[in-house]
Amino acid sequence: MRHLTVLVFSILSIHFGHSQINEIGLYLGGSNFIGDVGATNYISPNQLAIGGIYKWNRSRRHSYRASLIFSKLKGIDTNSDDPRRIQRGYEFSTNITELSLGMEFTFKDFNLHSERKIGTPYLHSGITAAKHDNHFFLNGVQTSENSSSWAFGIPMTLGYKATFIDNIIFGIEIGARYTFSDNLDGSLPEDPAYYQYRFGNINNDDWYVFSGITLTYTFGENPCYCIN
Repeated sequence: MRHLTVLVFSILSIHFGHSQINEIGLYLGGSNFIGDVGATNYISPNQLAIGGIYKWNRSRRHSYRASLIFSKLKGIDTNSDDPRRIQRGYEFSTNITELSLGMEFTFKDFNLHSERKIGTPYLHSGITAAKHDNHFFLNGVQTSENSSSWAFGIPMTLGYKATFIDNIIFGIEIGARYTFSDNLDGSLPEDPAYYQYRFGNINNDDWYVFSGITLTYTFGENPCYCIN
């Protein structure tokens, strides 16, 4: 019976021995907007993005992840390659606060208890909620609706992370956010009273992209399945 118990705990230790490791740290990078106002470059950060990130490494291959990022989205028609936008000359900016919850999957085992330097590409997705101010354009000028809304979306992130020094992990990533909203840039006002000021393609929702780095500190002990 004792040998059977030792065998069971040995199997559990192999399966879970590298789980339950926490990471907490900083996100620093830039943001760019893709919608009905401004340039349509997919990766072209023009505003600072900063925030915090937390991960719970459930296994060597996946982690639960949460982040809170503050940034500004800005679009300037004269920076576009579209002659129609250049002629229109609209310009907008809005502060956003994004909360994101999701899961991160690594391409290779990422064993934080390894004594050697390790690294791996990863994918991340989940759900985002970005709070932003509502506005519309009146005679070509950005005009506030004196209200704010939440734009929900889906993050699609590709990155690479590696152990750095001591308990520090360095990561670099590009994350596009597809939102279920078309009013981040004011092309579809939130208030029906301003619907007369709609413009652009109302069938295409807004996107924004975060490009940046992460520095996280790891902590938490391995579960112990030792038997004396």
